[in-house]
Amino acid sequence: MEYSPLGSSGEESLRILVPTEGESLPLMDMNTCETKAPELWDYVLVVDRRTQRNPGQVQRQQQFLEELENQGFHYKAMEDQEKEFFGIRADSGVFGRYQRLVEPEDTVPGGELSRPASIRATNRIRIVNFVLKSKMATGDTLQDLVKDGVFEDGFPLHKGEEHLKKKWARWRSMFQRQPISDIRDYFGEKVALYFAWLGWYTYMLVPAAVVGLIVFLSGFSRFEASQISKEICKAHDIYMCPRGDHNRRFQRLSDTCAYAKLTHLFDNEGTVLFAIFMALWATVFLEMWKRERARVVLRWELYGWDEDQEEMALGLISCPDYQPRLHQHSYLRSTVILLLSLLMICLMIGMAHVLVVYRVLAAALFNSALPFLGEQVTTAVVVSGALVHYVIILIMTKINKYVALKLCDFEKPRTFSERESKFTIKFFTLQFFAHFSSLIYIAFILGRINGHPGKTVRLAGLWKLEECHLSGCMMDLFVQMAIIMGLKQTLSNCMEYLRPWLAHKYRSLRALSQDPELGHWQRNYRLNPVYTFSLFDEFMEMMIQYGFTTIFVAAFPLAPLLALFSNLVEIRLDAIKMVRLQRRLVPRKAKDIGTWLQVLEIIGVLAVIANGMVIAFTSEFIPRVVYKYRYGPCRSGAQSEVDCFTGYVNHSLSVFYTKDFQDPAKIEGSENVTECRYRDYFSAQDSNFSEQHWFLLAIRLAFLILFEHVALCIKLIAAWFVPDIPQSVKNEVLKKKYQRLEQKRWRGRAGWGWGGAGGGPTQPLSCLQLQPQEHRRVGDPEQAVPGDPGLRSCHHSLLPQPGWLCVGSFRRTRLRVGALGAPVCLGCLHTRPWSTRPVPWVRSQAWYCPT
Repeated sequence: MEYSPLGSSGEESLRILVPTEGESLPLMDMNTCETKAPELWDYVLVVDRRTQRNPGQVQRQQQFLEELENQGFHYKAMEDQEKEFFGIRADSGVFGRYQRLVEPEDTVPGGELSRPASIRATNRIRIVNFVLKSKMATGDTLQDLVKDGVFEDGFPLHKGEEHLKKKWARWRSMFQRQPISDIRDYFGEKVALYFAWLGWYTYMLVPAAVVGLIVFLSGFSRFEASQISKEICKAHDIYMCPRGDHNRRFQRLSDTCAYAKLTHLFDNEGTVLFAIFMALWATVFLEMWKRERARVVLRWELYGWDEDQEEMALGLISCPDYQPRLHQHSYLRSTVILLLSLLMICLMIGMAHVLVVYRVLAAALFNSALPFLGEQVTTAVVVSGALVHYVIILIMTKINKYVALKLCDFEKPRTFSERESKFTIKFFTLQFFAHFSSLIYIAFILGRINGHPGKTVRLAGLWKLEECHLSGCMMDLFVQMAIIMGLKQTLSNCMEYLRPWLAHKYRSLRALSQDPELGHWQRNYRLNPVYTFSLFDEFMEMMIQYGFTTIFVAAFPLAPLLALFSNLVEIRLDAIKMVRLQRRLVPRKAKDIGTWLQVLEIIGVLAVIANGMVIAFTSEFIPRVVYKYRYGPCRSGAQSEVDCFTGYVNHSLSVFYTKDFQDPAKIEGSENVTECRYRDYFSAQDSNFSEQHWFLLAIRLAFLILFEHVALCIKLIAAWFVPDIPQSVKNEVLKKKYQRLEQKRWRGRAGWGWGGAGGGPTQPLSCLQLQPQEHRRVGDPEQAVPGDPGLRSCHHSLLPQPGWLCVGSFRRTRLRVGALGAPVCLGCLHTRPWSTRPVPWVRSQAWYCPT
């Protein structure tokens, strides 16, 4: 039964479902005539007419369609000059079986109106798609027939998407709230949860972007006032040692003045606080998302939904002899998969070494072929290396997806959802190393394994390994992050939109049929095809972006700001693709984002570790603090007349005597320079690590341990402080559980003899509406109820035999729609005529259900 606040005449009305045997009929008003519903085709199969010349193909095609008819499906054939289209729909019996299987007995708590018996459009498409892709009696599935060319393709139809086009899938709606409920009604819960998560992630990026921008801009406040930058800009008499074979001359330290000022923008005291803030932000973001998800799925009545039960129900619909696959585990398969995964990870790390080789060779090539670059050779190498890394990422993404799918198929997952979960873990692991291996090398290896002047490490004994920029390795890391994020947020988004847009425009050049229905099918066919993991790719793109936003944010505090701008575009870009440029995705039920939540939690932990290591080993934060309190002028206390970092530059540079070079004559200007400086803590006498190096290393390790423990403790406290599930959701779930138990208690009391014979209650097939009558006294038509003259009950003459009496107010009648569509009494009394058992709490509506 469905309650409608206003009927056609402006009065309250009820809709009652009166089923025939074996069918689940749509709702209709009691006072209206039944009209025949138009044919609604949920799915379309496409056949290339050239394949119709093959009798074997035609026979397999007809066998498949006949098998569908035997399962309760209907089809309609239409054709144009090149293609033949088969519209597919299922009768109500198929959906009735689904409802009987998946709807629990007590889905609606007592006191609420029952759900409509009509099935949702997303459920219709999902059921049809599952049956089509299941194995038929002939042994073929739709995928097999498509692979063999019997059918060209199959897809669900876009229907009723105009409101989404107007409200959501357009660029002018960029700053408007997303209609998540409408998205769910059209694309299903899986897609709706993706956009709900993406919208929440974008919303939570606002404070992170603001804080990151403040940290970055705070460096401008000391752009000219930094003592370290002043010393570098005035160091005209300090010469830096040649850093590579391409630059065989000494360089004044003052030449790096501009880079020193730029480095201070993101390598300052605020970096540490920002890294801790981002660790806290990542935790709060996840906890708040869990709360938002709980509210959403409760509103969708999916809080207790069971995915395994859904899979088995669909299997039983497609095949009466369906048997679920049992859980299995093979240690041999797991070992093989682990070894192959490690081999792929080693390959990803090897790609980072390929970048090292490229940068070494590019430095030599640029110096000889592009002499006009001069001192900017190192910058050109860094930029070109980032571009090469981006190209490698695009290539390895395709390889990683293929390998992850093969590993997943080798593991033989039990269900599609389990396959998707395993594929997610494998693909993300490979993609993580593909995207971040180069950044890990720059942050923690670059410049630390190449020796020192006079004793350098060479590649194949020929080429000297590259070193960090003269202003430090943070500059290299910043440039690498900026280029990769910039390209991914601009070039990738442009390609993601332009490629399907151009393809759709090209396909749309052909004229459509004059027949409206065939034209609608042709229009859907000419949209860009989608595949099983279309939504998966969108999730993966966001996970990689989330990794860039959090893992190396200490070196690039503008990452949250770039991610915010990118997400504002990404939401509308994905919406336009799904609604206007792509075929309709097959709706899928879900109550969370699945394995991606664990991926987000892993990224949060990795971000704490990586940012701690960046601050400890890549940034100049620890050397500056140690100098200030141990070696600088403020070691005995702050002095107003002198800056605490006075002398830091000279302290942080090691000395190397030019006479110790193997070939000093080949170095330009060596006759005028007796010593040069380089970044590290070595002894000038024996070129061994100095006491400052070991002391700094101990402080770095101590800071790393302290930082990680503090950040992880903050994450744990935040996770404890912010409950995953709001109390309102918990209370609502508790209330529904109690109401279901109360309903069972009432049914039990009825069976225990409340005015009737013993025995359990019998579920009725239909109920009759009883007309309310005024009573003067409870159970007596002649007397009124003291204190409540409006109290009503049903006249006992309307109860000719014992039955079920459903009672309650008009808006809270204790009824629900049963498996066959009939109203089923939930909170009822098994009663005889009213003179035997008066019921004082009948108000404006009552239903009599014969046993």
